[in-house]
Amino acid sequence: MTPAHTHAPELRAAARHIGRRGFLTATGAAAALAFSVNLPGTAHAAEADARRLTEDPFTLGVASGDPLPGSVLLWTRLAPRPYEPGGGMPRARVQVRWELAHDARFTRVVRRGTATAHPEFDHSLHVEVTGLDTGRGYHYRFRAGDWISPAGRTRTAPAPGARTGGLKLAAVSCQAYHDGYFTAYRHLADEDLDAVFHLGDYLYEYAVNATGGARAYTDRRLPAHFNRETVTLEDYRLRYGLYKSDPDLRAAHAAHPFVVTWDDHETENNYADGTPENDVPPEEFLLRRAAAYRAYWENQPLRVPQRPTGPGMRLYRRLRFGRLAQFDILDTRQYRSDQAYGDGWQTPGPESEDPARTMTGAAQERWLLDGWKNSTATWNVLPQQVTFAQRRNVPGPGFKLSMDAWDGYPASRKRVLDGAAAAGVDNLLVLTGDVHVGYAFDLKADFDDPESRTVGTEIVATSIASGKDGADKPANHDDLTRANPHLKFYNGRRGYVTVTLTGERARADFRTVSAVTTPGAPVTTAASFVTEAGDPGLRPV
Repeated sequence: MTPAHTHAPELRAAARHIGRRGFLTATGAAAALAFSVNLPGTAHAAEADARRLTEDPFTLGVASGDPLPGSVLLWTRLAPRPYEPGGGMPRARVQVRWELAHDARFTRVVRRGTATAHPEFDHSLHVEVTGLDTGRGYHYRFRAGDWISPAGRTRTAPAPGARTGGLKLAAVSCQAYHDGYFTAYRHLADEDLDAVFHLGDYLYEYAVNATGGARAYTDRRLPAHFNRETVTLEDYRLRYGLYKSDPDLRAAHAAHPFVVTWDDHETENNYADGTPENDVPPEEFLLRRAAAYRAYWENQPLRVPQRPTGPGMRLYRRLRFGRLAQFDILDTRQYRSDQAYGDGWQTPGPESEDPARTMTGAAQERWLLDGWKNSTATWNVLPQQVTFAQRRNVPGPGFKLSMDAWDGYPASRKRVLDGAAAAGVDNLLVLTGDVHVGYAFDLKADFDDPESRTVGTEIVATSIASGKDGADKPANHDDLTRANPHLKFYNGRRGYVTVTLTGERARADFRTVSAVTTPGAPVTTAASFVTEAGDPGLRPV
């Protein structure tokens, strides 16, 4: 790494003294690396007068997330120059006003207040507004000095016991800026949705050149500091500034509340727990992970319980929408066992099939299964990152499986499915990202026996941009569909999927765009499927 591309010296020194074991097990040591040397209150930052801001500080838009009954979480980040370190803000705290209203013109404001944008959190704001009506839509905005942010729309979740008639969500994933435009988000912003679930790879750590990679800009040049891999806290903060400056992403965030979870690229490709992709010292990677996790929290509409401590962050959590749906949002990256057989597509064997291997870690697995035991929801939805169903690469003997997906952790998958059955979960719906294609799977009690009982459904959202334009029928389409009879749909275009839940059925609509390497492509529905409550199994519409 170049001198401009290194961690703060006090953090590097602390990491050398702690090492991996201390990083993961010692609360005090982890706190030392929680950037506690740089938290609000410790640096005694001065206060800047927001009226002195001469440039629009709301270049990254607004967002909301994690809707609860009677409560919303509002987000923004002050960054008049988002492509510069510090976002063009003074190294001082700034008071920001916020408003929440029933109407888009803000003539009926129901809540207002002031929040502090701290330089230690890169002038990001996470405002939790409580005491609201349940199951209701709201409009919100921020003010800093004379500057007013774009307005956003959000909504609260229904009351815990409410018999909600329906719920419509979207699932998205994988938005590599350098692979194309975020056109799908522009169409997503126009959908009538209750929430958007982002299933990982919100940003990529890879270098972005001056013309934006496949975007091939002719009207601008991106700064040279984007043309390197993200490693430090400043790197990750700048990369979020680049991504969130995209107008289509901003439009989607402003239109709908997001529920986010990460996969690997928000930190580093295919890392597993404390094990990096490449051979670097443990303290180096855990410093990187701590930086990535902190920047993730700063730039996402997440509540205070999700704020990271050192290299750890409690991202798995539970949301409920009345009696209709319970969402158990997983983190399948932070606690997993290292990938078997060196990762990639491999022939399964004793290493991958070791019963001790885990995708979730023991604590998260217990939390999930206990949550199902207490669920009264019609639909138990599992938003998570990597393909859950078995996915053989070719028919017949000699097949390989992805060691990065649940196929590399079959004992962990079996514990989850057994736990769902023991809890009496009748309508299990898994939402997945990661693979840059759209899939629809029946989940089987025994994937090796196509005639075994169907126990749930998996809907895999394709990428927003990763993989560039893609194709309706990828090159391995025939092999994959013949090798996996429980695979009911496979499409390789970019886009998103919407899922409509009622008390009777779930409907998935796979929405795709024809291109992302050029802007403005139209959206179409590639396929639609339904599964009936109490009768798992997908049927085309």
